Amino acid sequence: MSVIEPTPPQDAPAATMRHILLVDDDQVFGDAIGQTLRRAGFHVTFATGFQAALEVLEGTGPLDLLLADIAMPAGVNGIALSRMARLRRHDLKVVYLTGYNIPGVEREALGPILKKPIDDVTLIREVEAALAAA
Repeated sequence: MSVIEPTPPQDAPAATMRHILLVDDDQVFGDAIGQTLRRAGFHVTFATGFQAALEVLEGTGPLDLLLADIAMPAGVNGIALSRMARLRRHDLKVVYLTGYNIPGVEREALGPILKKPIDDVTLIREVEAALAAA
């Protein structure tokens, strides 16, 4: 499990960039989503697992959004990760990713869930909406 340090887009002012922690065990998917978010002007840190994500969450740097895969190996899923994340960073926004169908009642309880595969326009729209939510 690893953390890929963020590389800010060259044309985005650093002071206005929102920082996203992207957590997914699929390196190829994570790289693609990370690139899409960076092109949209976001600062992205990609963690390939639970432990790497916790290291980022325990850091002192700014973090605006957790974008987490629900199903991850090693017994800890994105829902448990988000609960631990909010204990450390109370105002952290969360958007989930999944390749599975989630029943409507559970979807409402969890909040925003994006179904994989996801197109770039929907991804950016949902991330921006989550960041804008009070």
